[in-house]
Amino acid sequence: MHIQESGQMYLESIYVLSQTQSVVRAIDVSEYMGFSKPSVSRALGILRKNGFLTTNENGHLQLTEAGLSMAQNIYERHTTLKRLLIAMGVSEQVAAEDACKIEHDISEETFLVIKSYLAKQNM
Repeated sequence: MHIQESGQMYLESIYVLSQTQSVVRAIDVSEYMGFSKPSVSRALGILRKNGFLTTNENGHLQLTEAGLSMAQNIYERHTTLKRLLIAMGVSEQVAAEDACKIEHDISEETFLVIKSYLAKQNM
């Protein structure tokens, strides 16, 4: 299933937060992304409706299998593109910002070629 860029960003944010926190709540996502609580609530509702996310009775967010898969894919794209940009001489901060923009639009073919190139270069 295709998901819009904003949905991808929410999934990636939940994934990143879940790597350092035992539980992730909507307020955590709001603070991490710098978005208002109502905006986050609406976006999370859409992700739940589309089967990418569940929320337990305590308000803890959990990525579904589909949500986790998509989040990991987006995160891999982000980190790979960031590594490439840094290797090319871009500052870490700008590389992170630009990777965030590129990760949503780059084709799978191009991404796989970049990933292969970096692997061959031991980067």
